[in-house]
Amino acid sequence: MTEQQPYDVVRSYDLFELRRYPEHLVAEVIVGGPFKDAGNRAFRYLFAYISGENASREKVAMTAPVIQEDSSSSIAMTAPVLQQQAEERSGDGAEGSFVVAFVLPAALSINSAPRPKNDRVQLRVVAEGLVAAIRYRGRWTEEGYVSQLAQLRSAIAAAGFSATGEPRFARFDPPFRPSFLRRNEVMLDVDGADSPDPR
Repeated sequence: MTEQQPYDVVRSYDLFELRRYPEHLVAEVIVGGPFKDAGNRAFRYLFAYISGENASREKVAMTAPVIQEDSSSSIAMTAPVLQQQAEERSGDGAEGSFVVAFVLPAALSINSAPRPKNDRVQLRVVAEGLVAAIRYRGRWTEEGYVSQLAQLRSAIAAAGFSATGEPRFARFDPPFRPSFLRRNEVMLDVDGADSPDPR
C-alpha cells in the first residue's frame, strides 16, 4: 500500500473538504510542456530519486499524491502527485511550466532525507496549512482540472473562505489504473480567519 499524505479533516462541505495539513517535505522538479504531459515528464526524475539516485543511495517509499502546480508558486505532496502551473494557458495542450512534486514520507525531515544527485530535483519544506480540496474521478486532463477548480473556487467563496495561494492538481493513482477509478483532487490554500471555527 502506498503511504498517504496525512491530514486532519476540519469540516466537510457539500462540494469540498476543509483540511489541515501538517508541515511536510517534498521532492520537486520543474518541467515544461502541456499540462497533461507534465506529470509524466517529471516522474522519471522523481522516481529515480526515490529509487536510490541520491547521495546515500537510499530508497524512499512512494507516497500519494503526486502534486502539480504553477512553477512560479510552491507546492506540497505525498500520495498524491501534485501539479501546479507557471503560466496562463490558452487551452488543453498549450505549453506551460509546472512544478511536479512527490510528498516524502512523514518520517523524513529536511535533515534526514537523502540528498538528490540530480540538480533538477529539489527538496523543500511545506509549512502547515489550511487547504480546501475537491475530489473527482476521471482522466488527467486540463479541461477536467479547470472545471473542478472553478467549482472549488465558487464553493469556498460561498462558504466564506478566501484562497491564499495557487491551485494544485493532485493525482493519487498510477497511470495503468482505469481513468474512471482514478482519484484526483484540486487543492487551494485558504484563509480561515473570517470563517467560524477554521480549526
